[in-house]
Amino acid sequence: MIETDLLVIGAGPSGLFAAYYAGFRGLSVAVIDSLPELGGQITAMYPEKAILDVGGFPTVKGRELVEGLVTQADTAKPEYLLGRTASSLVSDAEGVEVGCDDGTVVRAKAVLITAGIGKFAPRPLPVGGEWVGRGIEFFVPSFEPYRGKDVVVVGGGDSAFDWAQNLEPIARSVTLVHRRDAFRAHARTVAQVQASSVEIITKAQLSAVHGDASVTSVELALDGGETRELPAQAVIAALGFVADLGPMKEWGLTLDKRHIIVDSAMRTNLERVFAAGDITEYPGKVRLIAVGFGEAATAVNNAAVVIDPTAHVFPGHSSEAD
Repeated sequence: MIETDLLVIGAGPSGLFAAYYAGFRGLSVAVIDSLPELGGQITAMYPEKAILDVGGFPTVKGRELVEGLVTQADTAKPEYLLGRTASSLVSDAEGVEVGCDDGTVVRAKAVLITAGIGKFAPRPLPVGGEWVGRGIEFFVPSFEPYRGKDVVVVGGGDSAFDWAQNLEPIARSVTLVHRRDAFRAHARTVAQVQASSVEIITKAQLSAVHGDASVTSVELALDGGETRELPAQAVIAALGFVADLGPMKEWGLTLDKRHIIVDSAMRTNLERVFAAGDITEYPGKVRLIAVGFGEAATAVNNAAVVIDPTAHVFPGHSSEAD
């Protein structure tokens, strides 16, 4: 049994900032995450990606942002419970009890859910499943392994274009393959990739993967029935992810599809349970890291009053603290 003032479920950017802010409010805090490392989706999916929409940073790599957030959160001396999934939650007027899949039980005076998109799994390619880990990857935690290689990126969203753009100066060649001639990625990034040496092939799908111990080439099925073979020692599948709230669906939360409904104080329908970040839904919601930071601070400040009714929602500015 672990006891704490505030339990944060989710160790992504919003969760890490919430841990810091809990410490600023003088609260003890514990953080649960099913991933073995801090940083949530950023650490798992795009640690090398340049993030452009965080206040004060014209550009910052994902891993650098996480490192800063961890250093900031460490001032609160949080207890991290990583590699564990919160499997049950029961709340009442006295507190909230959360059970983990490894048998750990956390008793908190309030809970803040910052679980992002929940558990996520990459969408598979139509072929080549047997090559995953031997040339086909879904994440790019580091660009260096792709140096001097022929790389094929499959997809038309932000991740596909970001990875193509970042790998272009490192790889021998980069080819981006998409089944349609329209893209979901940000228009500016699309324009930059189109102006680079990256070859973009549209109305095409991966139809075969060839190799011995690892991938050596891929075959594309083109619109019109033609085929084309490309040299490739690496294939990055960027087809998006399937997200699932997992056990949270059974906790009695009011949901809108895979998001938790909250009010302006980040309160859920459950007593002493708050939520912040990408997992929340309310009118006008915008899913940005910067928004998640503000929601985390709002949630912690309102939770502080639930934990200690003599406290104030607004504690003053951090610059006024000793």
